[in-house]
Amino acid sequence: MISLTFNNIYYLWLLLSIPLLIITHIFVLNYLNRRAVKFANFEAIKRVTGGKFDVRNSRAISKNKLLLLVRIFVLIFMIFSISGPVLWYTGQASDFDFVFAIDSSSSMLSDDFEPHRLDAARKASSDFLNNLKSKTNVGIVSFAGTSFIEQSLDDDLEKAQETIRNIKVSQSGGTDIGGAIVTSTNILLNSENPRMIILLTDGQSTVGTAVREAIEYANKNFVIINTIGIGTEEGGTFLRGGIISTLDDQTLIEIADKTGGMYYRAENEESLTHAFNEISEVSQKKIPVDISMGLMMLALALLFIEWGLINTKYRTLP
Repeated sequence: MISLTFNNIYYLWLLLSIPLLIITHIFVLNYLNRRAVKFANFEAIKRVTGGKFDVRNSRAISKNKLLLLVRIFVLIFMIFSISGPVLWYTGQASDFDFVFAIDSSSSMLSDDFEPHRLDAARKASSDFLNNLKSKTNVGIVSFAGTSFIEQSLDDDLEKAQETIRNIKVSQSGGTDIGGAIVTSTNILLNSENPRMIILLTDGQSTVGTAVREAIEYANKNFVIINTIGIGTEEGGTFLRGGIISTLDDQTLIEIADKTGGMYYRAENEESLTHAFNEISEVSQKKIPVDISMGLMMLALALLFIEWGLINTKYRTLP
């Protein structure tokens, strides 16, 4: 399956300038026609045509339809190019480099998992590492109100397991999912392998970077995000005040859908393990291709064609 996304979709509003280009073309054409009729030497034209020339039936200037079409496509290709088009297609997956982004906010202490959500996330992540190839690169980020790089990309999986087991609840308030995505993406920037973030959270983003901005940043850098929502439908309580925390599915679904990943809802340890098993068995992935430069080269090629046309076939004589 092939799909097209845009990193800077708002630039597509510039396509509304195409009608303006057409109107301008018609206006200029009419102006040139009036000027040609005003300064034409009709006596000379009659002598050349044997007296058959009639100004009322003449067309002084070509309508230049081909020239207009070329200009329209130049404008379309340039607008599409600056809009950051990314073509996605399904292909065979090779070895990924992973970053685990694990929510360490206080809501992860909710007791709908035994003993709490964070402990279940740590255990399942550590077990997942046991199924990876020995030379797989893994990075680890923990996040609450701010994000912390617990480990940069490293193929020492035992070290990664130890790092995950040592993640504690953060003292910073709130949950910045957008910031966690940006930080995790930055870790993967130098990776030459397919890039994947596994985001484990209860999905309640309350502070920091806007999630949609983080999604755009991940797409620009060809990072796939699989999201795992940890929490039961009823929710769980945490802290002494008995605060109830429920899972925010919609945020995690949006992140996964827009980055070519999958969303998994984990309501117990079995479903959490199942989510990791599915991720580890992925044999295909969505491969992104940035086509911005290709479209810009097409626009430049058409500009040269336009230059040739206006200096030959469609040249306007003074």
